[in-house]
Amino acid sequence: MPFPTRFTVAPLRMRALSLAALLACTAGHVHADDDPPPDGSPHVVEVKGSRDSEERTVPGAGARALPGSVTTVTAQDIATLDVGRDISNIFRRVPGVVAHNIDQGDTGNGFRMRGFATQGTHGADTAITIDGVPQNIPSSQGGAGHGPAFLEWMTADMVGTVDVIKGPVSALFGDQNRAGAVAIATREGGAETPSSAALTLESYGGRRASLVLSGDHGKVRSLLVADRYLSDGFRHGASNRRANLFWKLSTTIGDGVYSLRASHYASAFAGAGYLSLPALQAGLDPHATMYGLPGFGDAHRRTIVFNRRPASGATGWFATAYAEDFQRSRAIQTSPVLHTYGYDDRDIYGARLGTTWTPGADGILTVGLDARKDQGIAYRRQYQSYQPTARYINSQDLDLLTYGAFAQGQYRVLPDLKLHGGIRYDRFDYDIANLKLPAASTGYRAGVVTPKYGAIWSATPDIALFANVAQGFRSPAAEQISASGSLGPLGAPGGRTNPGIAPSKVRSHDAGLDARLGDGLTLSGTVYAIANDDEIVNTAPDVYVASGRTTRRGVDVDMRYQANRAWSGYLSYGRILRARLDNPAPGAGALLSVPAHTWKGGAQHRRALGPGLLTVNGDVYVTARNPYYMGSPLARRDMPTFVRYDVKATYDVGSLQGAVFFTLQPHRFASDIAYGTATGLLVSTVPRTQGGASLRYHF
Repeated sequence: MPFPTRFTVAPLRMRALSLAALLACTAGHVHADDDPPPDGSPHVVEVKGSRDSEERTVPGAGARALPGSVTTVTAQDIATLDVGRDISNIFRRVPGVVAHNIDQGDTGNGFRMRGFATQGTHGADTAITIDGVPQNIPSSQGGAGHGPAFLEWMTADMVGTVDVIKGPVSALFGDQNRAGAVAIATREGGAETPSSAALTLESYGGRRASLVLSGDHGKVRSLLVADRYLSDGFRHGASNRRANLFWKLSTTIGDGVYSLRASHYASAFAGAGYLSLPALQAGLDPHATMYGLPGFGDAHRRTIVFNRRPASGATGWFATAYAEDFQRSRAIQTSPVLHTYGYDDRDIYGARLGTTWTPGADGILTVGLDARKDQGIAYRRQYQSYQPTARYINSQDLDLLTYGAFAQGQYRVLPDLKLHGGIRYDRFDYDIANLKLPAASTGYRAGVVTPKYGAIWSATPDIALFANVAQGFRSPAAEQISASGSLGPLGAPGGRTNPGIAPSKVRSHDAGLDARLGDGLTLSGTVYAIANDDEIVNTAPDVYVASGRTTRRGVDVDMRYQANRAWSGYLSYGRILRARLDNPAPGAGALLSVPAHTWKGGAQHRRALGPGLLTVNGDVYVTARNPYYMGSPLARRDMPTFVRYDVKATYDVGSLQGAVFFTLQPHRFASDIAYGTATGLLVSTVPRTQGGASLRYHF
């Protein structure tokens, strides 16, 4: 589908886009009098398959050896962002990625790329791992549907690197790897990570205290992170109380780095719910609470993880073993007296083992096995006047075992040409006890094969081209295998099973380039086409339905400019050309709810100022033309254009670092999360302006 020859842009959006371009251009033409020495990359660095695989940061991920678009975010990048309460802000500058807080307490983070995970599906369709541990939760009821990833247990102080891999091009990731994958590595302690204590105050009652203790104890490196966050919220009835504790021990033995980490996270929150845009336009207070009745929930997550990776380079064996206690609840208001209450209580165990060979100078091969067991209770029931009733939407006792094998390699067949190939086999061994409709209890046994292959051509020393064809998959949700019928009590008669349902697969075609156009200037671009054989669409808050085959086509373009050691800038554009149901049901809308346009831009300036170092970052983020349907018969509408400006300034002098930050969301009813319904658009309003300040002491 070609670009449209003509389109109009609202004046506010035009100003936002103009500012983004101005920031990027200014970075290229303004020179500072003082050039402070760099202390790490000051902006997100996008790398492609032309980079050597030895540069990878996540054991066994091989992200930077892939024939696809990979963006790496470092701890230095994250330090220049206003992460605040929302860990998804670490993706703020990643091209083509839409990431945001759901703004209903600690209920997960919206994460979307390549037209997947429509509306608020909390990162489903993207395989997200942290230190090799999968974060996607199958068939979650205390969260959002099938495969959401909950990252609130992390804080910025814990994050070392983030690799965002667009497209299902890596065979090392299994379930939910359809839009792509995210591999996060936590930091290690020792001399390279300073100890610190910080206090932060934010708008609307936000306050945070954090402590980082890092050191060497003989041959053991230790990192302890403690964080306490409280917020009253912009909306009436909203609040959040969160505590995070993280401890990681690492040591080098022979040719391997071994680590053991434990984490504890607990939160309790109230959410103000979603408001009708027509009601807001008619005069409803944007601070209001849905039905005057706040939602509520809590969560805890306790995890222990063992890791082994090669001490240097890619060659060697890697291993991960983990155990997790995961518990989460969330109640969403559905009337002035009713809530839908979702609850998960799960024990999760898993392991991963693999090795990488480099046979000669021209090849690299990784093979391995992984397994994951997820066991526990998941249900949704109706609450009335904050009290549980006997009316259940579903209730299941889940015993889910998934295990897989993978192989992935790359070989240089010519001096300028590398071929890439990979394959996964995943097997599902499920037992589902349907407590609501016992006759629908069933087992599920199935397997899926997902191959990947591609090529990387260094056309010139400064231009690399890549292309690939890859398949990814999503496992069936428990509700698809064992349906629970309409609202009713536990132990009711009847029920329907679908034990023959196949895992949903996508087939993705990508092609792109990575070019160095001059001193400090890089340009990257990707075009893609994706065919998906079974889409699950979010039709309303916490309502997910299967809707059949879908196709997606799009383009990502990213430009980065490092003018000198003081100035840098970036500008990126993501365009969804097609995201639609191939065969919509009669009377249903065909377009999927994803923004057609995503713009990101910004600049950074660093200079010596008095006795210290000043760093200033400005970012702008725009999403536009996000379709939804309303009325009878259905009529297509577009969600309001969303614009967000961020500014953060830090000043380092001696052992002290002070920071101030400011966010402007100028639309009257600004919302980065919205749901189209038959009666109109539901939004979660956020403040037009918010800000804060922090003080950190390094010791």
